[in-house]
Amino acid sequence: MRRLLVLGAGTAGTMVVNKLRHRLLAPDWQITVVEPGDTHFYQPGYLFLPFGIYAPAQVVKPTRSLISDTVELIRGEVDRVDPADNRVLLSDGRSLPYDYLVIATGVTPRPDQTPGMLDGGRWRRSIFDFYTYDGALALAHALDTFDGGRLVVHITDMPIKCPVAPLEFTLLADAHLRRRGLRDRVELVYATPLPGAFTKPIAAARLGSMLDDRKITVEPDFLVERIEDKRLVSYDEREIAFDLLVTVPLNMGADYVARSGLGNELNLVPVDRHTMLAKAYDNIFALGDANDIPTSKAGSVAHFSVEVFADNFVEYAAGTPMTGRFDGHANCFVESGDGKALLIDFNYDTEPLPGSYPIPVAGPFRLLDETAVNHWGKLAFRWMYWNVLLPGRPIPLPAHMSMAGKQTP
Repeated sequence: MRRLLVLGAGTAGTMVVNKLRHRLLAPDWQITVVEPGDTHFYQPGYLFLPFGIYAPAQVVKPTRSLISDTVELIRGEVDRVDPADNRVLLSDGRSLPYDYLVIATGVTPRPDQTPGMLDGGRWRRSIFDFYTYDGALALAHALDTFDGGRLVVHITDMPIKCPVAPLEFTLLADAHLRRRGLRDRVELVYATPLPGAFTKPIAAARLGSMLDDRKITVEPDFLVERIEDKRLVSYDEREIAFDLLVTVPLNMGADYVARSGLGNELNLVPVDRHTMLAKAYDNIFALGDANDIPTSKAGSVAHFSVEVFADNFVEYAAGTPMTGRFDGHANCFVESGDGKALLIDFNYDTEPLPGSYPIPVAGPFRLLDETAVNHWGKLAFRWMYWNVLLPGRPIPLPAHMSMAGKQTP
């Protein structure tokens, strides 16, 4: 019997084991997934929790209920991977052998990596995050009681999960404050380590006025070095004072990746960007947010790359060349407030373009345009996630980006 071991039962890990269970049949294959928690979180929903758009119960489900009954689920923390011996060691001393390993443990926010972020009792008092379930719920309470001052939305560094989420939060916060009649009493600031809120030329040309129109101040090229009192201080000694800080801490891969000698400085596994095969080992793959591919760390990337990976893995395990090549395809709905959203669709080589998606002219979604249909598409995705994506059911959308419906200015 051959053994496929998957570390992590998040988005990518759950899709992988459910898709491959239908392709790699028992008794020839044993498929095992290791996951420390018993709850699966719909992470895109974290954005909506602070504004009361989603209830907490809408973004959680039991992990076991989402994984095929014929896949072994092991509860445990990974201590390290021993690639030389083809086994994974858990923190409780258990040892799990494998023939093929898939690392899908994602990335997590690390506020401990920024001096001052966790100091002085400010964490989740005046400094909040929304990239965790608990953080999003704490921020909901903070927004309910916030009655004016300077609200700063801040990104520590790239890459992060869902790179557009901080911008979405800023736009939703603007709409939320207007509904509460507080917008004139709040200075809203968006601080980013990037050159601007929109970094791709075509998107910047079409959307560049969006923040100006909402009187949102952008602080570009801001690389935070530390937090002192209620001030962000950059490496070039610029300062941004805040009354309420909503920050995206540094995102890093799991610590066991570093202990195992498998990752880069952010604990991300270097892989071939088309096949997800680790550059250092011929029987280890890294999927979802856990790898270093140069595209967004988003659920759509996990989905499209897993579609390519599943076919490739069947070929690879049979001793034949992998014929699929992931092209970096990503698409993201971008909430802009007031019941509207944008949609972007891009890959390694093509930046977001205007047009319609997925059907030329008919859409129904519009690319780089604010529409109510795009907003409802984002909300509908939650049902798709639980009922279609995670179970590994086919979706009639190509894994590779299509130019159909796109317009090149």
